[in-house]
Amino acid sequence: MSEYQVQKGDTIARVIQQFKTDWKTVRSNNPEAVGRSAKNGNWFLREGATLNIDNSFQKSLEDASQPQKSHRQPAAAPISIPKSHSKIVFNDHTPLRDTTVTSKTTVAGGKRAQLVEHTIQAGETLWELAIKRYHVNLKDILAYNDITDPKTLQIGRKIQIYLPEKSGEEPVVASWYGQDFHGKPMANGEIYDMNGSTIAHKEIPLGTTVELKNTKTGEMVQAVVTDRGPYIEGRDVDLSYGLAKKLSLVEQGVGNLVMRVL
Repeated sequence: MSEYQVQKGDTIARVIQQFKTDWKTVRSNNPEAVGRSAKNGNWFLREGATLNIDNSFQKSLEDASQPQKSHRQPAAAPISIPKSHSKIVFNDHTPLRDTTVTSKTTVAGGKRAQLVEHTIQAGETLWELAIKRYHVNLKDILAYNDITDPKTLQIGRKIQIYLPEKSGEEPVVASWYGQDFHGKPMANGEIYDMNGSTIAHKEIPLGTTVELKNTKTGEMVQAVVTDRGPYIEGRDVDLSYGLAKKLSLVEQGVGNLVMRVL
């Protein structure tokens, strides 16, 4: 647990990104340091207040972004894999030699998921595997594999990754964010483009592609989850300004959509 004094101009998104934590944790640990506007319902941090930041995962997250290098020590003993296991094949139909499907199982919350085993290669980072390749939460990879120090991972080590099964269509309440956040870093580390095809969601793994439809107008778009939010009760997704225009939600600000994970 560390402390941080809120500075003028600090935003919730910036603090969460800086300390690699989440809004729910910050809010529950610091009820006196946060407030909510009576005018628009937006949460904010009180300037000058001291935040108690639970960043126990921070070191692991930083370590996970470091590429794996060759070591003189022998690689960890491989996990035994039944011969019947098949390779994962992506859209280009090229089998990945470092990834093997093992089984389907039920994880927390009763959700069905596909379990795969990935063999660590030289130059890979856990962050890139989570965000760029498998589109899952990095914290889940660390937890499932009891990894407390990613620096100790050796090339050839096999890790388990759960890939959630795709869900059907679901209704969502959508809002949008634009100029105030344009050019600032998102949760995936990239810079926010208010005209890009991106959305923020609290739980869907970063990098996931979704389809959004305005059933009243018939307008439909595809987007990638690149950020976290929205943190206003009753809202499910935050659209970029560009997507909000395509779905006719700019003027009304908040509206109902149908979302499907692709």
